[in-house]
Amino acid sequence: MPADPSDAVAVVVALTRAAQPRLGPVRLVCVDGPAGSGKSTLAGRVGAALDAPVLHLDDLLAGWSGLEGVWDRLAAQVLDPLAAGRPGRYQRYDWVAGAFAEWHDVPVPDVLVLDGCGSARTAADPVAAVKVWVEAARDLRLSRGLARDGFDARDNWVAWMRSEQEHFTRERTRERADVHVDAVGRLVER
Repeated sequence: MPADPSDAVAVVVALTRAAQPRLGPVRLVCVDGPAGSGKSTLAGRVGAALDAPVLHLDDLLAGWSGLEGVWDRLAAQVLDPLAAGRPGRYQRYDWVAGAFAEWHDVPVPDVLVLDGCGSARTAADPVAAVKVWVEAARDLRLSRGLARDGFDARDNWVAWMRSEQEHFTRERTRERADVHVDAVGRLVER
């Protein structure tokens, strides 16, 4: 087992480069796993290594209860246009205001890294070139989340963690992933 955390990035990059585009001209890399597991950090490193944009599903979620509705919004605003070779455009959710805010353009890239809970759901299977699962212990994830969002968000985090666990169990996300990574970005065996 490689001890160098960059090996996980290298594996994802190699798999992505070897993959054929499945989303029109775009190779989609889905980095999924529970909140606070390290997805955004890994997605950022993969995006940098591939010179690819990273789209954060947190920007498309309709708040703490938005996990199940996010895919339809993502597909309509970003994935369907990209599949047709056209730029996408999404409306960012403002977590402080509790409402959708400004629009962001998504040009047609060679590779798009999708970061977020629910990004590698079964609906992604026809379009994803690579699916990555990032995992971490529950206590670590909760402490990371509260460090970022404040202790006042604890009830939201606990409810979210229940919701995402139900989602991941139903979708079998971990079992369907091509690559498994731990909380510090190291490859783990399946």
